[in-house]
Amino acid sequence: MTGCLIIHGYTGSPYEVGPLAEYLREHTDWRIDVPTLPGHGSELALENVSYKSWLVAAENSLKQLKTKSDKIYLIGFSMGGMIAAYLASKHNIDKLVLLAPSGKYLSFRQMIRDFTGAVTDGFKGKLKQNNLYLHYKRKWGTVPFKANIEFLRLVRFTRQYLNKVTSPVLIAHGQQDMMVPYKTGYYLDKEITSERKEVVFFERSRHLICLGDDHDALNKMVYDFLINEKEEDVVT
Repeated sequence: MTGCLIIHGYTGSPYEVGPLAEYLREHTDWRIDVPTLPGHGSELALENVSYKSWLVAAENSLKQLKTKSDKIYLIGFSMGGMIAAYLASKHNIDKLVLLAPSGKYLSFRQMIRDFTGAVTDGFKGKLKQNNLYLHYKRKWGTVPFKANIEFLRLVRFTRQYLNKVTSPVLIAHGQQDMMVPYKTGYYLDKEITSERKEVVFFERSRHLICLGDDHDALNKMVYDFLINEKEEDVVT
């Protein structure tokens, strides 16, 4: 049995990676696990949650999946990408996928601008179709400052493990991502020591890459990367 663990981002939930998770479920017989990190989900409760609790929860999910699987794939989005890279440095992982990984810090100011910009869609009667609005609506005013500090601590902590990752890795980033600079992909390409690496940029995608205009192409690319058993080097 092949197991695939998908880790969502900071202040997020499985919703962020939902289209990719569903695509993999529809096209494989793998066990797909998408846990909700402590304090996250439909109702945020981040006041007294530390970055270590996010790492421990993700690692426990990985350990449980490994007891049921003989092959393991790890996928992480944004902060979840840094957690996934950290886990890949400690455990025997067959392949690693990093989606808009927050190797460079999130721009909380940009998060506010994106939310405010959704008002335009409101005047057009399209607010309920705006993924950014739906995603950030529940976060407005619910993220304590302390939680942001914990996020920064997690990024700093996990970055030191990038050079210990040896699994084949795919890094995908949206060129319209204003929260995590898309050039972060180049940074991770240099820091991660895997022999097989592929870095891909999607022209139309913002930070929520799994929910963006390129999500169909992204889903297919991740699927192809995971099922490809060839060992030749991938050109970046």
